[in-house]
Amino acid sequence: MRFSKRTGWNTEESELARAHRLRAEAGLPIADLTASNPTRAGLDYGEGLLDALADPRALDYDPQPLGQLAARQAVRQYYADAGVALETSQILLTTSTSEAYSYLFKLLCDPGCEVLAPQPSYPLFDFLADLDDVRIRPVPLVYDHGWQIEPEGVRRAIGPQTRAIVLVHPNNPTGHFTKPWEAEELARIAREFDLSLIVDEVFLDYDFSGGGRSFAAGLEAVPVFVVSGLSKIAGLPQMKAAWIVATGPERAQALARLEVIADTFLSMNAPVQCALPAWLEGRKAIQGQIRERVRRNLAELDRRLERLPAVDRLAVEGGWYVVLRIPALEPDEQTVLKLLERGVWVHPGYFFGMPESGWLVVSLLGPEAEFSHGIARLAEFLTERDAAKMNP
Repeated sequence: MRFSKRTGWNTEESELARAHRLRAEAGLPIADLTASNPTRAGLDYGEGLLDALADPRALDYDPQPLGQLAARQAVRQYYADAGVALETSQILLTTSTSEAYSYLFKLLCDPGCEVLAPQPSYPLFDFLADLDDVRIRPVPLVYDHGWQIEPEGVRRAIGPQTRAIVLVHPNNPTGHFTKPWEAEELARIAREFDLSLIVDEVFLDYDFSGGGRSFAAGLEAVPVFVVSGLSKIAGLPQMKAAWIVATGPERAQALARLEVIADTFLSMNAPVQCALPAWLEGRKAIQGQIRERVRRNLAELDRRLERLPAVDRLAVEGGWYVVLRIPALEPDEQTVLKLLERGVWVHPGYFFGMPESGWLVVSLLGPEAEFSHGIARLAEFLTERDAAKMNP
């Protein structure tokens, strides 16, 4: 059998994944500092959440490529609550933000085209791009008293095949919100090189700084496609509901083409679309729990790090991840393996495009007792390791 080149990934189990699997299979304790699934984070979703799936309207098969009108109106109201006025016609529903990216890559890119994406960032982009025969070209996020986009680095990365710039707002895992001055610079670059912006706002509602305004408000003379969904907004990744908001010039033509793409797949299901208004309306209850969890875990992390002057917790503005800068005394993969032996599971920074030594990524989403235990063990390990390295 001959397989396509686009799926020619190395699918062998990594050393880290194998070590984690074997420890879990042995029933040994693991304090998970990588938690990303809110449904397994000990949150209270309340009773009756699933009642919305029993709407009798879901028995009628009425395929709407853009998504059911009531569901899209609920998305429009979500933005209205944040002070952003949209028309329902600007919104297209998808089953996930991953599907939204795929639709947008199909819309904007021919095979072999490039999309720029700041790093550090979520590693899923490479796989999504591969499946649509698109190349991801990384551009740096730089850290100087906070994360920043480097506009000249973006400009230098643009080539004849570049079609779009991807932003994650706030970024995962750095928690960096794109500032107004950065948005203006990127808009200037997009106009100069006839590029579109794809802006992922799944973490937008988890804002520490109060500066996270949606790009759905649009930028002057720039095509902007905002993607978001229930996974983070309502803490419901299993319900598979997301969307694209199109703004800017030629949006009518873009949406007409997106509608054909969506009509080809018709992947949205009726029960979830019928339930989406209720879930969006009730989002604040779960968001409040997540914000409080993140606040408490961040405070616990900072308390522990006060005794570790060699470890820096980098500035974070939103989301539920933090980046730790640790002494680069060994490859981070070895650090993570040694931490796992002590029952702590944490991401090495290179998962997100950082250098291979000196970076760890920690999730603030996990249950507080588990998080506190894991951070205590992590701090204990780093103290012992650094002392041993400095005083052999």
